[in-house]
Amino acid sequence: MVEAIIFYMLAGIVLISGTAVILSKNPVHSVLWLILAFFNSAGLFLLLGAEFLAMLLVIVYVGAVAVLFLFVVMMLDIDFAELRAGFVSYLPFGLILAGVLAAELIVAAGAAALIGQPEMGVAAANVAAGAAASGDVSNTEAIGALLYTRYVYVFQGAGMILLTAMVGAIVLTHRQRGGVKKQNIMRQVARRPEDAVRITKPNTGEGVEL
Repeated sequence: MVEAIIFYMLAGIVLISGTAVILSKNPVHSVLWLILAFFNSAGLFLLLGAEFLAMLLVIVYVGAVAVLFLFVVMMLDIDFAELRAGFVSYLPFGLILAGVLAAELIVAAGAAALIGQPEMGVAAANVAAGAAASGDVSNTEAIGALLYTRYVYVFQGAGMILLTAMVGAIVLTHRQRGGVKKQNIMRQVARRPEDAVRITKPNTGEGVEL
């Protein structure tokens, strides 16, 4: 009963925050709603007994979203004066929301420990990986065994898709501009010390010729 209540609470917040990410007109607000969705998704992973994935979601994705937030602020025309003016007024709400997020993670971790889901998650991962469900395999080791055995091709395919998306983003945003000094790798590699350094012995009082 407790597990179902916590699950529906976290899942409902994930759905609401995910919808707000799409419907928000302000990109800064969209990123903040996305962070809220990530935190609650981490709570769902804790309920499943996948604490490694939960911490990975918080550390990697929320950290990456912080970088995304910086890029959005730098690349878009956002009124910084308006943002600073609203910071003080929204500070109490932000503190309350941060407390709610911390409480959700604590409650989810406590519920997972109460219902014994971590052991069940490890056993299921062991069975899926073809290993003996001995219970002495850590959660991280079980996930690695699944990724690099049964789902290795899917894992590599996801990596190729992300690589293609990264290259595509670079190609789409690259622009040819005139009057810009570009790096010449071959010229730098072929450069000799005598081309860059000149040793002179000027006489006293004559100075150095430039």
